[in-house]
Amino acid sequence: MMKFTKQVSLGVAATLMTATAGCATMMDDRGTTASGQNVPIVGGAPMYPTRNIIENAVNSQDHTTLVAAVKAAGLVDTLSGPGPFTVFAPTDSAFAKLPAGTVDTLVRPENKATLTSILTYHVVPGRLSAADIAAQAARNGGTLNLTTVAGGSIALSRAGNGWRITDAKGGTSTITIADVNQSNGVIHVIDTVLMP
Repeated sequence: MMKFTKQVSLGVAATLMTATAGCATMMDDRGTTASGQNVPIVGGAPMYPTRNIIENAVNSQDHTTLVAAVKAAGLVDTLSGPGPFTVFAPTDSAFAKLPAGTVDTLVRPENKATLTSILTYHVVPGRLSAADIAAQAARNGGTLNLTTVAGGSIALSRAGNGWRITDAKGGTSTITIADVNQSNGVIHVIDTVLMP
């Protein structure tokens, strides 16, 4: 699985080099741009708010499996589009929690529809910040129910100082990094793959 996903990720990175080459911004080692703007670091890479979801995700060392899956599902153009989208982005370690062989099976061409439904289950239309999630949940008794692009439902509720997401199968995931703003939406990094 790792060999395959790294090869696909490198292919996506090469494809996107032209798009990202003109977007360089000077930054110090604390994740602050020359203009003093704080930029979140995800997977060892700065996540510039002037870049789109794909342009940023391809640089995160924690999201190589997600990027490979997005490429295999043919969703690169969609997630590079205007959006806005809210993406709950599973890390490589989140994908590693799936049963052995699951990712390799899903990225096969004959399983593209299933892979697409799983990936779009992690996407909600619009831009929802952590503050938006908190405000909407507060108005709904502490839980925010959302309909994903795949058409399924997820429920967000407080878990300590953060947020837990419950999927349709009763599985849970935690937002580990919130509010990674993109030009076409926002990413919230999660620690478990959600299943429709």
